[in-house]
Amino acid sequence: MKIKTLLMGTIATIACAPAFADGHEGERGRDGQVNIIYWQAPSTMNPFLSGGTKEIEAASLVLESLARFDETGQMVPWLAEEIPTVENGGVSEDLTSITWTIKEGVTWSDGSALTAEDLIFTHAYCTHPEGGCSQASYFDGVTSVEAEGERGVKITFGAPKPFPYTAFVGAESPIIQKAQFADCLGARAPECTEANFGPIGTGPFVVEDFRPNDVITFVANDSFREAGKPAFARVTFKGGGDAAAAARSVLETGEFDYAWNLQLAPDVLDRMEAVGLGTVVAAYGTSVERLHLNQTNPDPALGPDKRSVYMDGENAHPFLTDPVVGQALSMAIDRTLIDEVGYGAGGQPTCNLLPAPELYASTANDGCLTQDIEGAKALLEGAGWVDSNGNGTRDKDGVELTVLYQTSTNAVRQDTQALVKDWWSQIGVGAELRNVDASVFFGGDPGSPDTFQKFYADIEMYTNNFAGVDPEAYMANWRCRDIPGPANQWQGNNIQRFCREEYDALVDQMATTANLEERGELAKQMNDMIVQSYSIIPLIHRGNPSAHINTLGGVKMSDWDAEIWNIKDWYRISE
Repeated sequence: MKIKTLLMGTIATIACAPAFADGHEGERGRDGQVNIIYWQAPSTMNPFLSGGTKEIEAASLVLESLARFDETGQMVPWLAEEIPTVENGGVSEDLTSITWTIKEGVTWSDGSALTAEDLIFTHAYCTHPEGGCSQASYFDGVTSVEAEGERGVKITFGAPKPFPYTAFVGAESPIIQKAQFADCLGARAPECTEANFGPIGTGPFVVEDFRPNDVITFVANDSFREAGKPAFARVTFKGGGDAAAAARSVLETGEFDYAWNLQLAPDVLDRMEAVGLGTVVAAYGTSVERLHLNQTNPDPALGPDKRSVYMDGENAHPFLTDPVVGQALSMAIDRTLIDEVGYGAGGQPTCNLLPAPELYASTANDGCLTQDIEGAKALLEGAGWVDSNGNGTRDKDGVELTVLYQTSTNAVRQDTQALVKDWWSQIGVGAELRNVDASVFFGGDPGSPDTFQKFYADIEMYTNNFAGVDPEAYMANWRCRDIPGPANQWQGNNIQRFCREEYDALVDQMATTANLEERGELAKQMNDMIVQSYSIIPLIHRGNPSAHINTLGGVKMSDWDAEIWNIKDWYRISE
């Protein structure tokens, strides 16, 4: 597949200013309409109420942060005048505070000024004890957010913060308007439908019409701070369908200008690209296709108050909390074949939850790269899992080794499911396969039984990554307190319900460790603890292939931020 790839960064560097000049200056909206298809349709425009990438991506057209990460992993000032550092006085010598200055003249799309009060409110919104903020880990360690004048914001940490660029940095930690969301704190957050579907932002576009799980119409923000941008007057952001249809709509028919997340077999994309209308591009960062093994009991008989609810460890899964079972499931998998069938040049087998940057990549788990069916059988046999009734499935103490294995509807994922089911059957583990429409699966609706956060299954598969290149906030997602459940409206990011006090201690230690090499070792320890618990089984370190029409210019796809982070710089190339 002839994909343009963007190489992974190693450690974030700081650019003095973004250099986005495209040489196509003119009036705002001069290039008419751009059509984007994200076949996993967004269910909300509030990224704090969904852990789904599609919501974060859609919201990035409207909601912005102080700094962003570009296509190379460089941190660039966005709403801030500059990136604070110890050298320029923005970060305190003892690393316990960071002070940002908002650019002069930044306004919300309603014309009102963005001020420090909006950042103070955003912090309060996402850390409210009665709320369920999916991005709460970005505020870990923050003890206060205070105004220093109208445009200055001082963030204070409870201990030295060697990497202070988490709160209000990247697409997952944007700023929301206090005036619009003031009555939406805590448990009321999901009830504010008008604000959640049509947030007022500082970004290049404004929501004109939002139809959940369908289509979003945006128009150019007349109050946007950069003259002549965006070049497009309107954006149609279509959801639904599948990856194959999305790819065809750009590469074969030209109906859409940009298609996201084309998780298709390499030969399929090759044939489509050969038509000549568009180009397949891919960005490599930290995305890992993985299996999550539910550490809680998903039995429907438990009812909604207990099903897949952690309950301080009192509701353990009947067998997936046994690492021997998880290890056997991992050993049975041929990751190389999954890669060949589903990813090709767009992926590589991995044994790590955290595969990059190189500083943080462990080598302690590389044995998973070799499939070992016989070893998996012996492991289960030695642990007392035998087929006592001759039905082909192992059992122990009356419990059958049978799992419900779910994922989103996608051809590559269904192919992977079929392969994995066959390998597991060879070691005496039964699997029922289920796939859920991606818009629902990743939707974050606390009332839906089919979301990946609810996890009403034994095992589920999907890809995740993190913004930026420092993994501190990402690895903090597996704290005990971040387990989804009714109390946080199912918005936690610790999806498999992993909980270890010693893991939480490592998170706390990393938050106060400045030495880069020591931070790398701590990240590896956290990765290894999760992987070796077999609550997550990594499969493929994957690039994120997308496609754009050849007449669309300015695309600088990023895997360190929102993929379409620089949409303000897109323009139409004259044919």
